[in-house]
Amino acid sequence: MSVDRRSVLRGAAAGAAGVGFTTVGAVPTLAEATPASRPGRAPFPQHRPFPPLLDDPKGILALPAGFKYKIVTEAGKTKLTTGHPTPDHHDGTAVFGHGNRYLLIQNHEISGDGALGVPPIEGTVYDTGVGAAGGCTVIDVDRDGTNRGEWVGISGTLTNCAGGPTPWGTWMTCEETENKANGTTRLKDHGYVFEVWGDGKTAHPVPLKALGRYAHEALAIDEDRTHVYLSEDASGPNGTFYRWSAPRGYKLGPRSWQDLQNKDFGTLEALAILGDDGKPIPDVAYLTSAQLLRPFRVKWVPVPDRDGAATSVRKQFTDGQITRGKKFEGVFGTKDGVYVVNSYAESGTSDLPADAVPHDGMVWFYNYDAETIQLVTYFPENTAADKGAGAKYDDYNFDGPDNVTVTPWGSLVLAEDGNASSHVLSATPGGPTYAIARNQLNDSEFTGPTFSADGKVLFVNIQTPGITLAITGPWRDYLG
Repeated sequence: MSVDRRSVLRGAAAGAAGVGFTTVGAVPTLAEATPASRPGRAPFPQHRPFPPLLDDPKGILALPAGFKYKIVTEAGKTKLTTGHPTPDHHDGTAVFGHGNRYLLIQNHEISGDGALGVPPIEGTVYDTGVGAAGGCTVIDVDRDGTNRGEWVGISGTLTNCAGGPTPWGTWMTCEETENKANGTTRLKDHGYVFEVWGDGKTAHPVPLKALGRYAHEALAIDEDRTHVYLSEDASGPNGTFYRWSAPRGYKLGPRSWQDLQNKDFGTLEALAILGDDGKPIPDVAYLTSAQLLRPFRVKWVPVPDRDGAATSVRKQFTDGQITRGKKFEGVFGTKDGVYVVNSYAESGTSDLPADAVPHDGMVWFYNYDAETIQLVTYFPENTAADKGAGAKYDDYNFDGPDNVTVTPWGSLVLAEDGNASSHVLSATPGGPTYAIARNQLNDSEFTGPTFSADGKVLFVNIQTPGITLAITGPWRDYLG
């Protein structure tokens, strides 16, 4: 996710059968039975809507009745165990079990040396030239959200945006940059994925070059541990969605970082969504809500030079060879497939093809077995609300979905990076979207939504000034 700007319920087969659905992987699609054959039943799964958001007397976070929050960290105010202040620009975050507590691993999307950068602690540093810049911190948290300590997991990296958890309990942090070494403020190339261990002692600050060097956003590893799906947030031209595939017989695991240092290990490919003529659709913005839940076949096109030595990875493809999209952002995997988000594509910009359709957000689901992709949530462009101080019906108007997570009950939660008020959202494929929190503090985006495995706590960040929040309440009643 860029600092410049700026959900989905996985249908269970048993529940879907009761409302006239068949399933394509994890995403419900309309069956042949018409709504008339089941009077009064809506053509998508129904869930209890969240109550209206109530303004916070402290002016930080509007929540529905029955929910409350606690501040876990705040940039410049809370402290690391080393005595340094908590870094700012909180971003992608994962939560892991830690005895009877939680362990958060959190990105800091910082592009250069600064007073509230991630301090370069010995043993965690990738590039000593960047100073206190991007990286990750690790936070030990009680079950009620109380901070029990925070320390550095990796430092010396740049613009750590999102990433993804691994099946073996580590965090893959992504640099959203393509900056190369310049001999002064950067002694090494940047634009890589790094693996981070929660204890802060076993981190290996080495770039996983096999996953490519470009403006990474987020990633997900499939259940078979043979593929990694990665998004790219870039423009001029727009970025795309990638798939890394392991060599035959290889499975990813705790020691794979040693193999992934080799830029030629495995295969990296770019997404092409195929139209009815079998040719790639040039940009996702050619598809709209009219294609909601329709599965499209895809193919994967090999990346010529994944390290982008002479030419950026996305620029190595000719027009029409792959499918591009403005702001490929959040990624999250399930056992059946992977969700990926496009935050927006504004009208009148050079990043939107002249004959394509502007939008305020798209969520996709890629089905591993079927090798198809479906548009499951779509926000039409609302220029009046985008450019104004706030829509009259603010908690019904959504734009700029960014980070995404799947809850313990299979539902999807989105964090907005919008133009007006920013929300945390829950949505149903092809159906309604609900606001479950609103930023009352400022117009900063929400980042890093992540649920504890027990479903008791939703952790989420307000990126600026940099606040981590632990939200508790009757989550199962609304998301279960």
